Amino acid sequence: MTDDINALLDDAFGRVRSGVHRAVEGLDVDALTWRVDDDANPIAWLIWHVARIQDVHLSKLRGAEQTWMQGWSDRFGLGFDDSETGYGQTSEQVAAVRASATDLIGYYDSVHEVTAAYLKTISPRELDRVVDDAWDPPVTLGARLVSVITDNLEHVGQAAYVRGIAERR
Repeated sequence: MTDDINALLDDAFGRVRSGVHRAVEGLDVDALTWRVDDDANPIAWLIWHVARIQDVHLSKLRGAEQTWMQGWSDRFGLGFDDSETGYGQTSEQVAAVRASATDLIGYYDSVHEVTAAYLKTISPRELDRVVDDAWDPPVTLGARLVSVITDNLEHVGQAAYVRGIAERR
C-alpha cells in the first residue's frame, strides 16, 4: 500500500514539475515578466510563487531548511524578506520578480528534488497526522499535501494561460 501512496504523490508533484517546465522553457525575461494588464501576475511571479509555496510547506513538513535559503534567495536578489511567498503582495512587488527561465526552473527543480525524496518516506498512516492545529478542523499531512498540489497546479495553469496569450500578442 505504501508504494501506491508514494507513487500517487510523486505523480501529482511530478505533474506540477512538468507544468512548470512547459510554462517557462524557452522564454526570455521579457516574456516571463510580461503582464496581461498592469496588475496581472506574470509567468515569472507565478512560477516563483509555486516554488515558494511548495518550498515553505514541504520544508516545514520535513523539519528542514527551505531550499530558498540555500543560495536561491541571493541568486534571485528580489529584496523581499526571506519568508515572503508572494501571498498578498502588491502589484509593485509582483512586478519586482524578474528572473530567467534558468533560475525559475533551477529553483523549482531543487524544491522538487527534496519534495520527491520526502514523499518516499510517507506511510499511509502518516497522512492522518495533524500538522497544523491552527485551523478548524486541524490540517492533516494528507490535506496539506493536497492543498499544495492544488494551489501549485492552479498557478501553473495560470502561467500556461499567460504564456499562450503572450505568444499570440
